Amino acid sequence: MKKTLTYITVIAILTCASSCDKGFEDVNKNPVQATSVDPAYLFSNAQFGSAIATQNYQLQIVQQINTPYTGVLEGGNHNAVSDPNSNANFNSLYLQNGPVNLLTTVIAQTKDNPARSNLYNMSRIWKAYVFMVLVDTYGDVPYFEAGKAFLEGINLPKYDDQKLIYDDLLRELEEGTKGLDASKALESGDLFYKGNIAQWKKLGNSLLLRAGMRYTKLDAARAKSIVAKAMDPANGGLISSNADNAFIAFNSTFNHPLANYFQGTERGNVYLGKAFVDHLKTTNDPRLRVISVKYETPGNPIATAGAEDTAPANQEGMPYGYNESTIANAPGFPGKIGSAFKYSQINRKTLGKIDAPEFFITYSQTLLLQAEAVQRGWATGNVKELYEAGVKAHMAQLATYDVAATISTANQDAYIAAQPFTPAKALEQINTQYWISSFLNGSEAWANFRRSGFPTLPVNNYPGKDPSVKTFIRRLVYPVRERSVNEANYNAAVARMGPDELGTPVFWDK
Repeated sequence: MKKTLTYITVIAILTCASSCDKGFEDVNKNPVQATSVDPAYLFSNAQFGSAIATQNYQLQIVQQINTPYTGVLEGGNHNAVSDPNSNANFNSLYLQNGPVNLLTTVIAQTKDNPARSNLYNMSRIWKAYVFMVLVDTYGDVPYFEAGKAFLEGINLPKYDDQKLIYDDLLRELEEGTKGLDASKALESGDLFYKGNIAQWKKLGNSLLLRAGMRYTKLDAARAKSIVAKAMDPANGGLISSNADNAFIAFNSTFNHPLANYFQGTERGNVYLGKAFVDHLKTTNDPRLRVISVKYETPGNPIATAGAEDTAPANQEGMPYGYNESTIANAPGFPGKIGSAFKYSQINRKTLGKIDAPEFFITYSQTLLLQAEAVQRGWATGNVKELYEAGVKAHMAQLATYDVAATISTANQDAYIAAQPFTPAKALEQINTQYWISSFLNGSEAWANFRRSGFPTLPVNNYPGKDPSVKTFIRRLVYPVRERSVNEANYNAAVARMGPDELGTPVFWDK
């Protein structure tokens, strides 16, 4: 993390003067006025900034994290429009010195510089990741003109058709991955792999696999074609171990983005969802013991939270469909301790640590997508072996959070033996495990839930839910400010895409 802190500190000094919110014109504002700044610094800051977007809204939608409260915590818990939470990805990825601006600048600065070709192609790959999150969240978004206010004077970028954005993302992933060259200069400022080209090729192909699987419902033939390219070993292979996971490490100075929910002022207001806890509990999943805890005084800081009960049999997730008053009417309501409820919370000493890592794409996710591709006949391989390896990979990955989250090989094997792969339920099992594997990566857990339809979750029928939501939220609405500041382009996007509502699906979800 020493290198991470050095890079981020430099960028913070260079950009602090432009940190105030001035409106949508800041979406494309030049992030660094000093033209002599090495673009590697901008790239590492873009990587770091990709983890800032809140995952709270999405984690509520997929019923992994819950709260009964309204206000700043409301969103997926009540199937409600919440501008502060809904616009979080948009603001953190676009506005001011976010990844879109930084990566667009890096690409422009390195495109015609053969000596920095690896940085150029790494930036193309990571920009594709960022825009996958944006499209999967909102649908049509500014893309081709985004991040170009300083470069080309475009202050109010048009929104692009999400299908065309994905077309270009696929091209960028293929070309960017192919263009990486281990004989060229390595970019050691890279926060993921310190410039390791073999690992970046794996990342590019694994993102291509993820993007290809998004087409499952929309165009199976195209999905198969994209998956074939991603899984072709001649192109550099896929993520092949947990050592290849793309993640950001945090520390006591630079905290995990969700730290405020788990450790800060909201610690007594956020709980694990009932569906998530129930699934882990009924399947005797060893991950429950390291993820879930009941604190003696859940509203207190970790130092004074008292006794910690991690016994799986005692864990209870908070059900959906209630607010802070009606939750007392929920079946089996466990009661309160002070202002907090006696439901299970994330363990603040393992996955809920302030210095917990933020994972973007992992070995486990990649194995499970391969398993599904094989199950669908789009690739060759052994579905059962890929599935089991994917489950074990996530269990092993948890040790990255803390040694206390380590799950022994014996316990991994025991779980697999007790919950065997069943071919007739292959898609359900694979994607339910993907849901677990994506815990705390709300954007990806939600995207794959919409794509696959698994796991089978109870519909959240909160009485005051948005009327456009028939079953589950399909997208998040644009920031309110977009309707006035970038009105013409906003209106064109809505006319093309459909209503700016929670129930309007993105293109691959139809």
